Amino acid sequence: MRIFLAGASGVIGQRIIPRLVQAGHLVGGLTRSPNKTELLSHLGAEPILCDVFDREALIQAVHDFKPDVVLNELTDLPDDAAQIRELAGLNARIRTEGSQNLIEAARRSGSPKILAQSVAWQLPDGPDAQAVAELERSVLAEGGVVLRYGQFYGSGTYNEEQPPNEPRVHIDRAAERTVEALGEATGVVIIID
Repeated sequence: MRIFLAGASGVIGQRIIPRLVQAGHLVGGLTRSPNKTELLSHLGAEPILCDVFDREALIQAVHDFKPDVVLNELTDLPDDAAQIRELAGLNARIRTEGSQNLIEAARRSGSPKILAQSVAWQLPDGPDAQAVAELERSVLAEGGVVLRYGQFYGSGTYNEEQPPNEPRVHIDRAAERTVEALGEATGVVIIID
């Protein structure tokens, strides 16, 4: 299949690409960072340089790639976990506006199947929780699949040294389960240890 992976250079995206390629899929890896295109090529994806907040450019990028599946792994999280609350608005925006732009781009390119990252734990009331709820509603309304991941742990995550509280999932297991979820029917898939 042709898979348009948004958030390709993120911690999970980097682990998903080689697994998709090994399974025989062609991956278009979306990034907004020009310095990440070489990494995506090295991992086996065709780099697609575009910002999800540039709606028209994103619509064109998805149309040009002609995906069978749009895989939304978009987040905007700080490198330092201590700043998550302080910068929560950035992640909320990418989950709402960025995801809506991606859904619209998918619709205009023939409505490929959509899978999108969510969380398997209850977020405290606020912009992030509202954004997750909106993202899930939007994806399910398109007949898509919501991937509710536990908290990631393992190399490159916030929890490199020690697993976090449950629900949790090792980052490599999360990537494996994501590839397996490509065949899921519409609904919610819980990805935890």
